[in-house]
Amino acid sequence: MSGTYLGMPAFPVAAKSAVADTQLRANLTRATHTIRDKRAKAVAELEDWSALREAGKQVKDETLRHLDRYLLQFEAAATAAGSHVHWARDAAEANRIATDLIKATGETEVVKVKSMATQEIGLNHALAENGITAYETDLAELIVQLGDDLPSHILVPAIHKNRTEIRDIFTSTMAAWGRPAPPDLTDTPADPAGAARLHLREKFLRAKVAVSGANFLIAETGTLVILESEGNGRMCLTLPDTLITITGIEKIIPTWRDLEIYLQLLPRSSTAERMNPYTTTLTGTTEGDGPQNHHLILLDNGRTQTLTDQVGRQALRCIRCSACLNVCPVYERAGGHAYASAYPGPIGAILTPQTRGTTTELDASLPYASTLCGACYQACPVAIDIPEVLVHLRERVTTNEPGHTTEHAAMKAATYAMTHPTLYRIAQTTAVKTRKLQPKKKLPIGPAKAWTETRDLPQLPKQTFRQWWKETHR
Repeated sequence: MSGTYLGMPAFPVAAKSAVADTQLRANLTRATHTIRDKRAKAVAELEDWSALREAGKQVKDETLRHLDRYLLQFEAAATAAGSHVHWARDAAEANRIATDLIKATGETEVVKVKSMATQEIGLNHALAENGITAYETDLAELIVQLGDDLPSHILVPAIHKNRTEIRDIFTSTMAAWGRPAPPDLTDTPADPAGAARLHLREKFLRAKVAVSGANFLIAETGTLVILESEGNGRMCLTLPDTLITITGIEKIIPTWRDLEIYLQLLPRSSTAERMNPYTTTLTGTTEGDGPQNHHLILLDNGRTQTLTDQVGRQALRCIRCSACLNVCPVYERAGGHAYASAYPGPIGAILTPQTRGTTTELDASLPYASTLCGACYQACPVAIDIPEVLVHLRERVTTNEPGHTTEHAAMKAATYAMTHPTLYRIAQTTAVKTRKLQPKKKLPIGPAKAWTETRDLPQLPKQTFRQWWKETHR
């Protein structure tokens, strides 16, 4: 695969191929069912889960309503603490800023913390084009990178691979990226994990530049918060001289007190843990402690466009827990690659068409990648009504289709006729008299032809209601 999702087919085409892959379906079923069962138990431990969920929703909605104010507050606080804040309107601008910052250090290698934002903008690919190698340090991201693959899950990027496949990837490709895997490597989980630890350790120790995302940005202090499970993020956030953080503008929360809510919601919803293993907070720079240069790139890339949609904007509440993926029957069968986006599953089906638009066949197909069963809404820790947004986006897609103009004109003509009795009576009589000349079941040509592909045309009666009434009530 290439380093980006560009050029991938529309969802129906990609899903058809994925469903035929029995190994992929087995891997996904096993993993998603395991995660969802553990999550259900972790959530059931809290009697106030519903209240926490509502609190998480309310804080996010408050932030989105006043996002401009909180972003400026965050920028002022982060700058005062020693960070350098950059604004990026789109992926190209974010990649250019990051590339220039790395080039200014003279380095040609960077280590990375797992980041959805950098995957969204295709940062690794952009850096490679400029002679800079980005090393993924999250275990699952490392598997994907060594396998020349793309992530297929928000939380577990290599969920589509089983342990035997992972062992084979390490054995065949790890040497080309640095320290090779042991020749007798087995597929016992501890062995690939140990090989990855040794492989990455040398990169941590020599890296001068690191790239990260952020789970939350605290407006009142200019603090970034990063949650991870392995400790690789802590290595990237403390050892290098320069840290470049790329994160979406919607990651803002107003205060430290608000963070308490999400530190309960996120771990239980994502990894089914009561407490996140590694939670790192970073405010500016401190002489002699951690990175001495911190650059923060605040990414728009369609987010303000999404914010203007009163129904669709709730997608920006997302805290990237992946709970919706693990309960989705469509994702379980089609896998993440079918969505052709850094954000697969139900959340990707509503977020991607809003940030990228619905002008392409691929993006227009995503709102239909759902059965509308509602399991995603029930699982979401910040109560994003994903089915509601899916239906809303389907309306947007159909509005842009060629047949919509014809349908709109037909409805307008029907409205006019039905509000003018004489004209309506003439139309009825004419339709009945010409019924033998009309198509029986399907429309053969024209923009409305697609309407009859899934339904039969109604058959006109031999006489109008007025004619029948006149005959039976003389």
